[in-house]
Amino acid sequence: MASRPELKVDDEVGFIRFFRSLPAKDVGNESNPSTVRVFDRGDWYTAHGTDAEFIARTVYKTTSVLRMLGRSETGGLPSVTMSVTVFRNFLREALFRLSKRVEIWVSGGSGKGQWKLAKQASPGNLQDVEEELGGASGADMDSAPIILAVKVSAKSSEAKNVGVCFADASVRELGVSEFLDNDVYSNFESLVIQLGVKECIIQADGSKKDVELAKLRAIADTCGIAITERPAADFGTKDIEQDLTRLLRSERSAATLPQTELKLAMGAAASLIKYLGVMSDPTNFGQYQLYQHDLSQYMKLDASALRALNLMPGPRDGSKNMSLYGLLNHCKTPVGGRLLAQWLKQPLMDLAEIEKRQQLVEAFVVDTELRQTMQEEHLRAIPDLYRLAKRFQRNMANLEDVVRVYQVAIRLPGFIRSFENVMDEQYQTALDEQYTSKLRHLSDSLAKLEEMVETTVDLEALDNHEFIIKPEFDESLQVIRKKLDKLRNDMDVEHRRVARDLNQEMDKKLFLENHRVHGWCFRLTRNEAGCIRNKREYQECSTQKNGVYFTTSTMQALRREHDQLSANYNRTQTGLVHEVVNVAASYCPILEQLAGILAHLDVIVSFAHVSVHAPTAYVRPKMHPRGTGNTILKEARHPCMEMQDDISFITNDVSLVRDESSFLIITGPNMGGKSTYIRQIGVIALMAQIGCFVPCTEAELTIFDCILARVGASDSQLKGVSTFMAEMLETANILKSATSESLIIIDELGRGTSTYDGFGLAWAISEHIITEIRCFGLFATHFHELTALADRYPRAVKNLHVVAFIGDGSEEGGKKKKREVTLLYRVEPGVCDQSFGIHVAELVRFPEKVVNMARQKAEELEDFTSTTSGQQQKTPAPNLDGYTQEEVEEGSALLKSMLLKWKAEIEAPGKENMTAEEKRQIMRDLIRADEKLQANKVFQGIKAL
Repeated sequence: MASRPELKVDDEVGFIRFFRSLPAKDVGNESNPSTVRVFDRGDWYTAHGTDAEFIARTVYKTTSVLRMLGRSETGGLPSVTMSVTVFRNFLREALFRLSKRVEIWVSGGSGKGQWKLAKQASPGNLQDVEEELGGASGADMDSAPIILAVKVSAKSSEAKNVGVCFADASVRELGVSEFLDNDVYSNFESLVIQLGVKECIIQADGSKKDVELAKLRAIADTCGIAITERPAADFGTKDIEQDLTRLLRSERSAATLPQTELKLAMGAAASLIKYLGVMSDPTNFGQYQLYQHDLSQYMKLDASALRALNLMPGPRDGSKNMSLYGLLNHCKTPVGGRLLAQWLKQPLMDLAEIEKRQQLVEAFVVDTELRQTMQEEHLRAIPDLYRLAKRFQRNMANLEDVVRVYQVAIRLPGFIRSFENVMDEQYQTALDEQYTSKLRHLSDSLAKLEEMVETTVDLEALDNHEFIIKPEFDESLQVIRKKLDKLRNDMDVEHRRVARDLNQEMDKKLFLENHRVHGWCFRLTRNEAGCIRNKREYQECSTQKNGVYFTTSTMQALRREHDQLSANYNRTQTGLVHEVVNVAASYCPILEQLAGILAHLDVIVSFAHVSVHAPTAYVRPKMHPRGTGNTILKEARHPCMEMQDDISFITNDVSLVRDESSFLIITGPNMGGKSTYIRQIGVIALMAQIGCFVPCTEAELTIFDCILARVGASDSQLKGVSTFMAEMLETANILKSATSESLIIIDELGRGTSTYDGFGLAWAISEHIITEIRCFGLFATHFHELTALADRYPRAVKNLHVVAFIGDGSEEGGKKKKREVTLLYRVEPGVCDQSFGIHVAELVRFPEKVVNMARQKAEELEDFTSTTSGQQQKTPAPNLDGYTQEEVEEGSALLKSMLLKWKAEIEAPGKENMTAEEKRQIMRDLIRADEKLQANKVFQGIKAL
């Protein structure tokens, strides 16, 4: 951190007084402030007070960098300084990783202590700081910066009406949606995950007593979304139609659009438009598009499923293959990477659309040359077209941006030729429909732009990284150009002279370069740099990784003249550049269309790349329409697990068959592979529905409407939520959200409470899923008693277990060896009737004394339980001694006859909703009315008991 600027403030007392007079931020949340204030001091930045302490811990990882502004004895102000580079890194960290808001204050210039708020940024609103974030912002973001506003109207205690409006300011789109939701807001949670929301605007609740707003806040918090509170007045719809009419591209009045009928969504839109401040920037007028998002179009995922399936990278993921996004992301463009993140959160439900994507992936899997050409030649040269279009729309573009658009345009024929060379007719048809015909149309549309750039821009000067208008356009430009060419020639002469003097090869060891800081100068490789030491005519500029930069007095004079002439050239060409940029800006809609097509292509090619380069190639799954077919996977693997180093993955088959094995209960030892088995099924189902191939040798799947997961256990003590409470909340969400077309994954349940309560809950929840929801489900558990469900529901439940080989623990040298347990990671039918918890304790080297005591106590408990259950079983058994065989048989027949009558009675039409007590009463009446049964000796004996 040697480059950290020194803390120098002209009027310390005045600044401290101004800083302390600023309005409070994050009122009510002082313990964990979400806003950080930074002061721009030209070519360095400062932060003060609690913000300085936060930056010291976050950026510098030490509070020793804090300096005191003013005298500490009179209440000095803790401060920290940042260079431009450090500030930009902090900005990315704050916005993308920590979900903070950042305020940037600049000097007002009208006297000391006059500062004004110049820029504000938040995770969903990056417009003000796009320049500071630079081109790297796309790499830092796994998806677009979506910001969403929500407004709720409770219709009753159960059904809630929810209206949302969301925006991606980078592509100027507004989306709205309005839907009914349940009391745990599972649809709202699915929506924010589908959209990849970064920031959520919620109505302020001063009293903190609104239960519904609290639930929305909790969901946003669980999903890692920054929360912004706005006053209720911001959600009013008074001016919304007028604002939308000005913002939208449509010629129609906003009042005539069907979306304006969604009153709650319009209230959310009003607050969002006000928060983003888009009405204060005239460049936004007539630029936005409005569309309605259909929640049911995509598979629903909740936050638990997102974590269970490891969809997106976590902050501590070391390897990119730890997440599905990291594994599948071989995209070569920023727009492709963002679209992949969107697809992962929006798996398709439409069979035809899924198969269309699969067909395209197959085309690139089969044609290796086409796939490699796309990745290595074409796609890698495409910049972030959405951000480029945005620069034109905001009047921030320059001649370099025009050239970048031109370079994309001249690449399109290469894409088209590659597609036309595909020989297989079925693939060529699919590629033509999705890509070739669209690219041909856009290439034709950009032909005039290409022509203009080739006519006006000096493309030869690009080799020197110069972006200039051709001198032929203006006589004064021609004069300056001739002088610049003569100077360039003189520089080459000096280059040759220095090479001779130093006895160095030109363009191999001695280079003439236009350095961004030092201008035109020489560079020697570091190995040869000794030849200029102690030679007065050579002045060193700097030493860098690629060599030593130096100059001569002649070169300095030539450089100064060159800089002056270049500045004159730029001033003279300003008008022409402005015209060229304005013409290029009119092509923004075409650029945005092109960005969408190339992003789609990039993701499909990435899917094909992963499918081919996996340790064992992926296969194209057969998909069944919703509500039909089974899910049968042969030799299934977990795509992320098999990519880890030193892992030889054990494959397993999966069979989820309707009316046969729709609910799988998996038992077995800890670390035996139960969790991996059930999660890999969820991951494979999701991969299939985004159109990707899957890690199996054969696969057929039904289309699921949602994947709901309950995995792992984690406390949220800071929020007052225990492990068990978190578990129950997730399970409640599953039971309220699941339909017969869902996939439920439960990895352990009921461990956070007593064994009996936990087992009771696990049994009841499983039974509810089997009998009421009737969807496909997977339950990994240590409650071996749960496997009895297979006897009760043989047409739905199937028991599986992970195999473990247990050594015999034979004696050796007079000592009894420990039983060796070898985990085989293979899943087979049947039940595992024992746990291996003590064995795991041995594996992690618990003290031998502790292990022996644990084993002893476990055996005592098993003996106690079996004795108790044995006593319980003996009590009710009737003693049938003293009765003849005929009497016993007659009693059994009469009892059976009575039970059949009772069954017919309670199953009669109109008696479906009887209570248990009413059913028992019918049985009593039947027994009293049956004279033969009352007279039977055996029955009287049973009654006496």
